Amino acid sequence: MRAVAAIFAMFFAAALAVAATPGECATARKIGQSAKAEACFAELARSSNGWYRAEAAWAAGNYEAAKNLFEQALRAAPANNDIRVRYGRLFMERFNKGEAQKLFGEALKADEKHAGALLAMATLTAEGFSSKAEELAVKAVEANPDLLEAHELLARLALERSRPSEARLHGLKAMELKPGEALDAMAVLAAADWLEDKPSTPYEQQALAINPRYSDFYAIPARIFVLQRRYREAIKLYEKAVALDGTNYRARSEMGINLMRLGRDEEARRQLETSFNADFRDATTVNTLRLLDSYKNFRLIRGRNQILRLHNKEWEPLVIYAQRELARAITTFNKKYRLEMTEPIQVEFYPDHEDFAVRTMGLPGLGALGVAFGDTVAMDSPSARAPGDFHWASTLWHELSHVYVLKLTDHKVPRWFTEGISVHEETQVSKEWGDRLDPPILKAIREKTLLPVANLDQGFQQPDTPTQVVVSYFQAGRIIDYIVEKWGWEKILQMVEDFKQMKTTAEVVQARLGLIPKDFDEQFLAWLDGQVGEMARAFPEWQKAMPALAKQYAAKNWDAVLEEGPKLRDQYPEFVGKNSVYEMLAEAYVAKGQPEKASEELWRYVRKGGRQPETIKKLGGLLAARNQLKEAADALERLNYIYPLDAELHAQLGDLYAKLGNKQGAITEYRALVAMKPVDLAGAHFRLARAYKVSNQNDKALDQVYLALELAPGYKEAQQLLLELAN
Repeated sequence: MRAVAAIFAMFFAAALAVAATPGECATARKIGQSAKAEACFAELARSSNGWYRAEAAWAAGNYEAAKNLFEQALRAAPANNDIRVRYGRLFMERFNKGEAQKLFGEALKADEKHAGALLAMATLTAEGFSSKAEELAVKAVEANPDLLEAHELLARLALERSRPSEARLHGLKAMELKPGEALDAMAVLAAADWLEDKPSTPYEQQALAINPRYSDFYAIPARIFVLQRRYREAIKLYEKAVALDGTNYRARSEMGINLMRLGRDEEARRQLETSFNADFRDATTVNTLRLLDSYKNFRLIRGRNQILRLHNKEWEPLVIYAQRELARAITTFNKKYRLEMTEPIQVEFYPDHEDFAVRTMGLPGLGALGVAFGDTVAMDSPSARAPGDFHWASTLWHELSHVYVLKLTDHKVPRWFTEGISVHEETQVSKEWGDRLDPPILKAIREKTLLPVANLDQGFQQPDTPTQVVVSYFQAGRIIDYIVEKWGWEKILQMVEDFKQMKTTAEVVQARLGLIPKDFDEQFLAWLDGQVGEMARAFPEWQKAMPALAKQYAAKNWDAVLEEGPKLRDQYPEFVGKNSVYEMLAEAYVAKGQPEKASEELWRYVRKGGRQPETIKKLGGLLAARNQLKEAADALERLNYIYPLDAELHAQLGDLYAKLGNKQGAITEYRALVAMKPVDLAGAHFRLARAYKVSNQNDKALDQVYLALELAPGYKEAQQLLLELAN
């Protein structure tokens, strides 16, 4: 009997082992039952079930083998959406997020209430910071109320979007559901405590009692801190995660990326290379290492309170203007924000927009032009975009404002407020700077879909539509404009101090402005309507009428253009894109022999923020032709803030300054011209030599004239200048 019982027990144990599921194995691993998890996955590896063998290979880090096994399993059971979802999860983690999305979509097409597919799609969508993520996670919970990961995802998403009370409700629900497994929920609850600067949290002891090596307990809060722009605190949390488990290569890689954001490049490289060499090679890790490698092609230029990183191919012309503008902004902001920076501010210009995209990867709601990480600013250089598409100086001031506001608040500031201040600051330098009122903004104003101020962060962190971020930037900027106009700049500084104390938007608005948010919204919207309401209401009519005007313009029916154009120009004066009414009218006036009126139209274009270099050059030419040299120089100077990598511009502007007696202006422009290495480089050196001579800088003039003669020994004007300098 004992032998029979032993045999029965052996078969019973084997049956239990074979009955183990990938979910049970993963749970055992997650809660720190390493031996059980190892045995469980080993049993899966011996299973006749191809799906289970794929899971075992995945757990062992054999990703290519897992991929092949999932493919085989899916071919054998094409209707099994559980396999399809898990295969998609492998793609999401290691290979190709597009393929993951395709697999999740196929599962949902077959079964729209498949809880696993809904959860997987929610998790993938959350990486893009879409509001759809929460909607999908809720549907997953509805399909399976016991789905722990869905409750944990809802908790994390709520906290990422600055809704701590809601995050706590979801986190506690997850813990109630499975108290011994809800480690991610505990991590989110701990993050909620730490974000409020609580020195300790009970969830740390609870989670680590379950699994002392559960490093994601720190990595999950670290990611949330990154989204709140609290990079230094995030790095400390990543360090704790890696100290617990050095094989958590995702956390190690993310730590490296954030070290790099703070300018700690060598430390960043060590962490990223460690992850890469351990075969953690997701797109972010690989691309960031490539970016670090590319830094050998950049030059660091250090000043008293600034550091510039400029690409070798454009540093010479760009540094002239970047250093000057950065110094002007720092001087202005030191005074305005009453804060003297103790460390130099580093600004990085990227001529390849893809490099800039890598620098900002994983951050939500950012404008596609620049980002501030603290004392470091990264942005596109003027050459990263088509001339006229980008106002680099406006972006620089925008991002530098973030540096000051983040510093003053210890990075504890709502996105809407810091973005609003930065948008406001752009137009304080010049009304021509900053973005224009694009059609999506006019539509939102007309349809009354602007967000309440208390919920405005949602427009940056959880946009309902692709255009809501753009609309939210505009709204935040106009709110700051309104506050400054009605209450003064001092009120903004007081609000900055309140946000540092981690007060909510509702609390700050009521305390500093004496209004509940609802009343503030009503007053602000009334003010805004007075500013741009008429334009928003006229936009549909303008949109319908523009094709007819464009047709008349194309046919060169100048009388019709001049008759119909002014009304359309005034209906939507903010439209300064390509083929604007201003440009049509200017060309019509030129054709009719009225250059003065053409100049007037192009001045309107410029003062409304028009940025097309050829159009501004046309204005400069019209003015110069009528001997309005100062006005021509004034017009052309704007292009140095838009697209300074233009040799023709520097030649024209330098000549104008020389004629006007602006000695330093001429030297600056001719220096930029030489740096551009134009076709007539000898002529550029000669121009600069002449400008130095006029400024009594004869040694520098001699250097330049020698360079001109080296390139063109027979250059008579240069020879003559050399004789003059020698005497």
